[in-house]
Formats: sequence, C-alpha cells, structure tokens
Amino acid sequence: MRTLFVPLAALAMAAPPAFSQVAPAAAGSPYSQQPGVAARILEPAGPLTLGNAVAMALQANPGLSAASREQDATEAAIVQAGAWPNPTLDAQVEDLRRDNRTTTLQLSQPLELGGKRAARVTAAERARDQAASALAGRRAEIRAATVTAFFDVLTSQERLRLAQDSAGLAQTATRAAANRVAAGKVSPLEETRARVAEAGIRVELLQAEGALRSARRQLAALWGNPSPRFTQVDGALDQLPAMVPAQEVQSRLGAAPVVRQARLEVERREALSELEQAKRIPDVTVSLGAKRVPSSDGETGGGRRNQVVVGLSVPLPIFDTNRGNVAEALSREEKARDDLAAAELQLGTDVTQASERLRSARATAQTLQRDALPGAEAAYKAATKGFELGKFSFLEALDAQRTLFQVRAQYLLALADAHRAAGELDRLLGSEGNDISPATAPIAR
Repeated sequence: MRTLFVPLAALAMAAPPAFSQVAPAAAGSPYSQQPGVAARILEPAGPLTLGNAVAMALQANPGLSAASREQDATEAAIVQAGAWPNPTLDAQVEDLRRDNRTTTLQLSQPLELGGKRAARVTAAERARDQAASALAGRRAEIRAATVTAFFDVLTSQERLRLAQDSAGLAQTATRAAANRVAAGKVSPLEETRARVAEAGIRVELLQAEGALRSARRQLAALWGNPSPRFTQVDGALDQLPAMVPAQEVQSRLGAAPVVRQARLEVERREALSELEQAKRIPDVTVSLGAKRVPSSDGETGGGRRNQVVVGLSVPLPIFDTNRGNVAEALSREEKARDDLAAAELQLGTDVTQASERLRSARATAQTLQRDALPGAEAAYKAATKGFELGKFSFLEALDAQRTLFQVRAQYLLALADAHRAAGELDRLLGSEGNDISPATAPIAR
C-alpha cells in the first residue's frame, strides 16, 4: 500500500499552497486588528480651540472608525481574491469483498483559465481604493462639520452676550422710566411699556441660553461625548474666511471626494466586467491518483496490483455561457460612467452655490460692520442720553435700542453664514487639514 500513495504525495506537494497564502497576511495588520469602536474622548474642562476640536473629532468620530473598518475589510478581501482553488481528495471502493475489492484514491486540482484570478484581484483592489477614498472623504466631512459646529457655538456665545447686554440696557431703561414717572414727567404708560420690552428681552435671553447649550452638545457629539465639558470656545468670530480663488477651485474639482469616488467606481466596474468576461472561459480540473485492483486470473504472482489514474475534466459551455452576467456587468459599467458625469455636474453646481453664499455673506457682514453698526450705535447712544434728559420719548429710545440689536443680530447671522459656506466648500473640495480657512483681517465690532 505504501507505493499507492507515492503519486498522491507528489501531486499534493505540487498543488498551490492555499493555506500558506493566508497565514502571513492574517498575522499582520491591518485586518488582524481586534474588533471595537472608536475610543471615547472627553475634552478638558475650560475653553476649547478650533484646532483641538478638529483633532478630537478626527480621532474619535464613530463614522471615521466605521470607514476605517471598511478599509480593513477590503484589504482582507484582496487576500481572499488571490487564493487558489482548493484541491479535492476522492476515495472510492468497488465491491466490498476482500478478494474482489478495488480501491481508488484520487487528488484533483481545478485550474482557473482566462485570467480569472488576476481579474478578481484587480476588482478587489479597486474596492480597496474606493474604501480609502471614502475614508478620506469622510475625514473632510467631519472636519467641515466640526468647523461649522465650532462657529455655531461661537455665534451662540456672541448672541448670548448680545442678549445679556440687551437685558442690562432694558433694565436701565425700565429704571429710567420709573424715575421719570415718579418725578411726574411722563405717563405711567411709559413705565409699563418699558417693563413689557424688558420681559420680551428676557425671553430672548432664555432662548439664547438654550441655543448655546444645544450648539455645545452638537459640537461635542462629533467626538462621541454627549455631555460637553468645555465651558466656552475661543475663536475670532469676526475673522471672515477668505474667498477661494476660481483657479484653485477648478484645480481641486477633479480631486474632490465625490468625483474621486465616482471615478473609482468606474474603474471597479471595469474590473468586474473583465472578470465576467474571463468567466466565459471554462476551467479545467486535472486529477492524479492510484487504483489498487485484484490480480487478473492467470496473472503471475497473484495478489493485488496498483494502477496510476490520470484524468482531465473540462465543462462544456453549452447552456451557461455567462452571457447574462457579462451584459449586466457592462450595463453597470456604463451606469457608473453616467454617475461620474452626474457627480461632476452636481459638484460644480454645489461649489458655485457655496461660493456665492460665501461671497454674499462676506459682503453683508462687511457692509453691516462698515455702514450700519456705527450709525445704529450712535443713534442708540443719542436716544438713550436724550431720554434720560427728557428730550426724547421712551418709544424713540426703545426704537433706537431695537434697531441696534437687530443690526447686531444680522451681523452675527452674516458671520455664521460665511463660516458655514466656507465649511461647505471645504467639504465639497475635500480639505483635510486641521487648520481653519485663511481669513482676512478681523473686523472690529
């Protein structure tokens, strides 16, 4: 029987080392990492800067962790795509009677033809490239969302300060009206109006406090902390982001995350089409074995004898020629090309709109700072002084106060819109840096 296994051992040694391909890869990173989620980060109590907020979000955002796991999975898929088919060991016994029993052992090895393995590996590599591109795009999205949320908190802080100033001025106006009523200079109706106006401003103060708490939670949620510990954010709200030059925008459109992702999808679909084309070529299976049969009647020596068995198996592509899968792959490849064209068109539209919003918000903020704010502040100071001296009525002072705070609120809104538009541009164009956008000189408040 020992001679029966000699050809089988030779064939087994010549078979592709399927298990040895996986072992080195499984021992190394990245896909040998332990499963888990992004580590939770608690920011230090106290003021928070934009750079620290962006760094924490990029380190601990759960969405980035998920995208990283997907990239690890595609790395493992490349290893699996390059694996050879496993050999098959067949054993067969004919006639259970000892004297007439025939035993056959056969080792079969499928051989892939037509470049299937190479096409499979190429498709897996394109999927890996897509996962890496998706991770980079997700980083850009998280960074833009962090910048936007940071300036939302900064804007909410300024609105709260503005509401507190308004409440203080309203209390001053109420006291002045009460003093004038006590002196018999004005009707008690003036004091009632002042107290009503003060109550309305206190409501706005409560709303500003709630908006600030909500904005702080949204910012801290980007690094997975539902209960923010920072007390405030430090930044220059009135430092307007600069306009991105048109030439730079055009040069960055081709490398934008959404376009890069669509382009890689086209390449992946091309690789899948080549794989389906390769599957039209049938694979062959070669086999080598040994058969131990009883000796024939009259054969000298008696006993049992061994025979070598060699085989070749080729499927006949008569009914299944993989025609449907090829047609499907080609159609999906064309669909990917159409999606790429649509993504480029939509990206151009979105970038144009974001640029226009940034330009409009910058112009509005600069106009309000240069023209409206100084006049409103001067009118309010004059009306307040005149009211205290009895030269203006309370309604005139109240109107000047409302005008001032409306202009300030519009100014804060324009600043917030400018930073949101700049963050949207960064997201669309794929900025991944930890620094904020270049800005012009600060606008004095």
